[in-house]
Amino acid sequence: METAGSFNQLIYDAIQNFWDNDAMSDYGVSTLQYKDVARIIEKMHILFEHSGVKPGDKVALCGKNQCRWGAAFFAITTYGAVAVPILHEFHPAQIHDIVNHSDAKLLFVEDKIFQMLNADEMPNLEGVLSIIDYHLFVSRSEQLTFARENLNRLFGEKFPMNFRKHHIEPYYQDQPDELAIINYTSGSTGNSKGVMIPYRALWSNRQFAKEVMGNHFKEGRGDHVLSMLPMAHTYGMAFEFLFEFTIGAHIYFLTKLASPTILLKALADIRPRILIVVPLIIEKIVRKAIMPRLQDPKIRLLMMTPVIGDRIRKKICDGLNKALGDEFYEVIVGGSALNKEVEDILHDIGFRYTVGYGATECSPILAYSDWSTFVPGSCGRPAPRMELKINSSDPENVPGEILARGMNVMLGYYKNEEATRETLCDGWYHTGDLGIMDAQGNVFIKGRSKNMLLGANGQNVYPEEIEDKLVGMPLVSECVVIQKGEKFYGLVYPDPDKVKQLRLNRGDLEAIMEQNRKDLNLVIPTYCSLSGIHLMDEEFEKTPKKSIRRFKYMDYDINK
Repeated sequence: METAGSFNQLIYDAIQNFWDNDAMSDYGVSTLQYKDVARIIEKMHILFEHSGVKPGDKVALCGKNQCRWGAAFFAITTYGAVAVPILHEFHPAQIHDIVNHSDAKLLFVEDKIFQMLNADEMPNLEGVLSIIDYHLFVSRSEQLTFARENLNRLFGEKFPMNFRKHHIEPYYQDQPDELAIINYTSGSTGNSKGVMIPYRALWSNRQFAKEVMGNHFKEGRGDHVLSMLPMAHTYGMAFEFLFEFTIGAHIYFLTKLASPTILLKALADIRPRILIVVPLIIEKIVRKAIMPRLQDPKIRLLMMTPVIGDRIRKKICDGLNKALGDEFYEVIVGGSALNKEVEDILHDIGFRYTVGYGATECSPILAYSDWSTFVPGSCGRPAPRMELKINSSDPENVPGEILARGMNVMLGYYKNEEATRETLCDGWYHTGDLGIMDAQGNVFIKGRSKNMLLGANGQNVYPEEIEDKLVGMPLVSECVVIQKGEKFYGLVYPDPDKVKQLRLNRGDLEAIMEQNRKDLNLVIPTYCSLSGIHLMDEEFEKTPKKSIRRFKYMDYDINK
């Protein structure tokens, strides 16, 4: 069996090899070169050492994606401390709870977020520092205060000559099963748990990315990537940050809210070599920019003509490519299921996309296929160093829970032995996802086992499959299917732009949704027919990776 290499050695080698290259940029603001990252790492190591931080101590990070977040993260892991990334969109009470539960010794936090926190609610912290310039917000340790106030002097004493790459000593020698990160899940199906990610999982995910994308990135060339997903989540961290840093790419962070205008301008300027997106982004682009054209009767008729149809598809695909920067090898979609109607369109026009499958507990990759071999409707085949199986009597036809084992799998949940035993048993990680696997190893996800509903006659009902059809119907922007007794209902948030454009009132919307319900029930099994559709006044609450927090709506009162 393959042995994991050292993750920290990859960081060390990247800094040595790409010293004068641009490493990270806050888009439109500032840039750090690899040597700048190295300097920050050395300063923070001095800060840790003189403030009493030991390898294995927990250090938390909470802030939006930015250069200083990335540099701080590398400083933590290369020192041998345990990083605790916290999604900046969490409620202050959640941040307090995670800091306390993780036993964090220090917290690096964005200035605006700190203003919403209460340090008294985190009594075991020795200090809180700004993630922007690392100044002290709170210090409960004389050692920490001394270290921060004298940091420049201490750095000068350690490196009296100009700081050069040959001055850097090898970083902390990590071991494969040693704890590197405690990553708190975003809670789409319940409360957050602290996933204990070992160094071998970080190394294996980076190695996977190099194996599948290495031919499309040239080491040290400075290929561009746009980081849009939160680095505090393993998906964005692994494939928009860690892999790219280790091969000498140039990572750009969006420091502003990614509105369509800002995002499209950034894509045009940066022209990323690869795009990592959640379904919500690509679905919105297709629905806004492509679907209206395809619904034109004249275009639909022309697309049925062999030669002209192919030209139209190419023109549409070229336009989409150009809007996304036109330099990418492929778009990788992950985080949740891609709508079937949208996927059919992407496949029909020949767009270079693929859908991957992962979980925080696997840091994150479980399955993937290159766009050229990707089977539509699937989420790829088992990733290198990972083994997947379906817990079913007929894995190719009868959905069962997807089980996984291999180098990417977590150590367990921090201070939660019961959840660890339930999830890691018999040598396999129980994903909680339901799926099938064909003879070629392609995995097709059917839903979450926790989401599965039970029909009146004992039939398994997968709400995601119903939602996938419902969301493609007129004026439906987002939806969730719930069960009340033996009946199923759809909760729908209508498209606000179209509602405004068409000047529709509540009665109009209810009539349209009732017709949607009737049309939907004609194309789904009778045992999962919807008994009603209820309009939601606000968007559904989502996790930072834009998955709906389903559990929040399971007890929704349909009579109100």
